[in-house]
Amino acid sequence: MTSSTVEDVVEGGVRKAAPGAEARPPRRPGRLRRIGLPYLLLLPALALELLVHLVPMVIGIFMSFKELTQFFIRDWGAAPWAGLDNYKLTVDFSAPVGEALLDSFFVTCAFTVLSVGLCWLLGTAAAIFMQETFRGRGLLRAVFLIPYALPVYAAVITWAFMFQHDNGLINHVLHDQLGITDKRTFWLIGDNSFWALLTVSVWKGWPFAFLIVMAGLQNIPKEMYEAAAMDGAGIWQQVRRITLPSLRPVNQVLVLVLFLWTFNDFNTPFVLFGKAPEAADLISVHIYQSSFNTWNFGAGSAMSVLLLLFLLVVTGVYLALTSRGRKVSDV
Repeated sequence: MTSSTVEDVVEGGVRKAAPGAEARPPRRPGRLRRIGLPYLLLLPALALELLVHLVPMVIGIFMSFKELTQFFIRDWGAAPWAGLDNYKLTVDFSAPVGEALLDSFFVTCAFTVLSVGLCWLLGTAAAIFMQETFRGRGLLRAVFLIPYALPVYAAVITWAFMFQHDNGLINHVLHDQLGITDKRTFWLIGDNSFWALLTVSVWKGWPFAFLIVMAGLQNIPKEMYEAAAMDGAGIWQQVRRITLPSLRPVNQVLVLVLFLWTFNDFNTPFVLFGKAPEAADLISVHIYQSSFNTWNFGAGSAMSVLLLLFLLVVTGVYLALTSRGRKVSDV
């Protein structure tokens, strides 16, 4: 062994390189291992997503091009090819099927705008109010979140009993106790069904907006409000100049999520009405009834695909506009 050879010196049972020797670089994992590990960790979630969402979606798109009626339910793959006939039937607004779908679309748009707007307004107002420290604030926060924590079916069934014409709590309070209405109102049929559905939707959805906005308010420094108060800014000026601009990124995501949830809501109208009245005929329930009442699953699948395309377009336009607005504000 020559003097230029690196010798290992054993001190205290630990092998150390001799002075002046170059340290060996640590072993690095192989390139394949480093690149493939993130994908390997994501594989279970991707497989589950593929199984639960993408596979039924692809099957639904394929069904929309088939003449799938009650005669081919047992072997839907044997249904004859319809091409674009189901889509032509759906978008023919002069025919009964297309006209009914268009009416349902307008009802859903009006319902979504009102529901999302009221949920955001109530949630934001409650979150701002809860920023102040007072006795019982924690208990009140928990009470506000009860509608969001309750199971949907149990909550909507309870509302359905409350909206009953003869012995419902709503008519008992409005007519018998307060005398606001001249007679007992039919809430679950006719034009009033829209307002009943809107009430349940807002009651169920505003706690989510409250929770998200309340979390966003934690990131606004209190010093900004103190400085604004010293400059003479009132509560409304503080909300308009500090709170709302600071919550813009949070509100952009919140409004989009509320829009998608509300526009696609099926559980609330179906549990509340069963067969929805015309005034509360949301498009999700309309597609279900068009498929299972007429047994025309091909046309129902075409309606679902058109709804998916509409939501994708609206989401893309919304994200493009909000991202461009954010870039302009940053400049």
